[in-house]
Amino acid sequence: MKSIHAYITTALVSISLFSCMPPGGDDKKGGGGMGGFQFIFLGLMVLVFWLFFIRPQAKRAKNQKSFIENLGKGDKIVTIAGIHGPINKVNEDGTLNIEVSPGSYIKIEKSAISMDWTSALNKPAAADKK
Repeated sequence: MKSIHAYITTALVSISLFSCMPPGGDDKKGGGGMGGFQFIFLGLMVLVFWLFFIRPQAKRAKNQKSFIENLGKGDKIVTIAGIHGPINKVNEDGTLNIEVSPGSYIKIEKSAISMDWTSALNKPAAADKK
């Protein structure tokens, strides 16, 4: 999917660069009617960047924030460092205590939790319950 976005972006940049050239080559006569097309292509480029880069990143950040806020005691998590364990305590200062082995706890920041790895870890457990 990322390669499609790269091809579309490259094509639009190429089209916009070629549209900046005067229609008659390097001749200095005429060619004033192409200004409107340059603005159209510039608008299309902004739209493509927004659709394929900015919007998905903002949506992902929103999902990450809601995921972090909804964590509670007993949830199994995976940190970005690869540490697995259930949440033992949610602290008021924005940290979590996770149990890495019976009786051993680590205090971590909420931002250190990997949403992708945690959802992959919990997906088989959710499928088994059904």
